[in-house]
Amino acid sequence: MDLADRIFVAFYLDLILGDPRHFPHPIRYIGRLATFLEKQTREKISNTTLAGAITTLTVISVTALTCLAILEALKTLSPIAFEIGSIYLIYSALSTRCLYDESRPVQIHLQNNDLQSARKSLSQIVGRDTMELTAPALACGAIETVAENSVDGIIAPMFYAFIGGAPLALAYKAINTMDSLFGYKNEKYIAFGKFPARLDDAANWIPARLSVPILALAVSICGFNGKRALTTAYRDGQNHSSPNAGLPEATVAGGLGIQLGGPNRYHGEWVEKPFIGKPIHSMTAKMIASSQKIMFLSGALALAFFYFAYKITTPSP
Repeated sequence: MDLADRIFVAFYLDLILGDPRHFPHPIRYIGRLATFLEKQTREKISNTTLAGAITTLTVISVTALTCLAILEALKTLSPIAFEIGSIYLIYSALSTRCLYDESRPVQIHLQNNDLQSARKSLSQIVGRDTMELTAPALACGAIETVAENSVDGIIAPMFYAFIGGAPLALAYKAINTMDSLFGYKNEKYIAFGKFPARLDDAANWIPARLSVPILALAVSICGFNGKRALTTAYRDGQNHSSPNAGLPEATVAGGLGIQLGGPNRYHGEWVEKPFIGKPIHSMTAKMIASSQKIMFLSGALALAFFYFAYKITTPSP
């Protein structure tokens, strides 16, 4: 079994298993290490931006080297142990099923007109304040999460797995995790989180742009408007504070004929954001389900594209 085959198995293992809370998931340990090192570097380094950079580089190095050490140890045990370990580590970097499992409750609660439960469910997956959001705004938040994380949770880790196997895929997830932990533009993290935020932007630059044709093709196959998905990505893809997140959001928004983005309240403060897409159709719970279908199919399409590219370009042993 070569690397492409291991990634193939890991992708479908993720679809089946998702992210059981009792599993020893590497991303949880990465988060704990990052939090521990944040405290240490803040205490010992007066330059906060430098402290954030050292924390980031240390976590990435420890993650990649630990992954390599585990795989080398498994290789000495047996080829089967190495295959199983490699598949598991790549599986842990993917989150297709997790995206579905986390956005699905918002959809169900909205279908049942239970706004309070929908707000609570959405608050667990977004940074914005949710307790006053209307039904369309709740659906918007869930769809933005599914669209943006189609890159962070599926296409990008898969892209890096095909380049450098489990170590590079988990190194990417370490970068992504630290951006999630530290990449806030508030007083505490504006300096400390500067380096991990910029590194995350760089790491996602290629995957985000690859996501546009992949998502647009998924949009078309699902029966939505692929042409409008592409034109909206081109027109509104930079209507976001992130240089990358707006691209998948705009592609999905255009494909479904909905409007994402706009102002929201974060930690009690109103933040003005540009809109993405045009409100051709109403924002409903059904649109969340449609975004999930696009997300699943885009993952499968990305896998097929990377798999065959790897097979064609990599010489047989």
